[in-house]
Amino acid sequence: MAAAPRPDAGGQRVNSVPVSPIPISLALEEIITTGVRQRLQDPSAAKFGTMLAGERTLNGRREIVVCGYVNARRPSGGNGASEPFVAKIYPDAGSSFELVAKGDDSPNARLVVGQACRTAGLPILDSGTKT
Repeated sequence: MAAAPRPDAGGQRVNSVPVSPIPISLALEEIITTGVRQRLQDPSAAKFGTMLAGERTLNGRREIVVCGYVNARRPSGGNGASEPFVAKIYPDAGSSFELVAKGDDSPNARLVVGQACRTAGLPILDSGTKT
C-alpha cells in the first residue's frame, strides 16, 4: 500500500506556486538529511540520491522546497528501494523542517510525490543514491 502524502487543511501540501531553483549548500543538505533521517526507522542506513531545491515566498513566508530520493531499510529489515520525498524548510523560522510527503516504492506513491515536485518546478528524475 502506498504511503500517500498527507494533505493539509487546504487539501494540498506543495501548491502550484513554482520555486526559483537554488543550489543545495552543505548547511542545507545537513538540514534535509537530518530532517528526513529523524522520520526513518533506521536513520543510520539512509542513503540519499538526487535532491533539488527551490525557494519562494508564500503569504509573506519564505520557504525552501526540496524534492529528492532516500533509500532506507524496510521495517522488515530488508533493503528498500529509493523512495521520493518532498520537504519544506522555513529559513525565517530557525530553518524548521517539515517532511511533506515520503512515498514508498509503489507506483502510486512515486507518482503523487513526483507530481508534487513537478508542480513546484523541481522534477526529480534520477533516483540513484549518492551518500
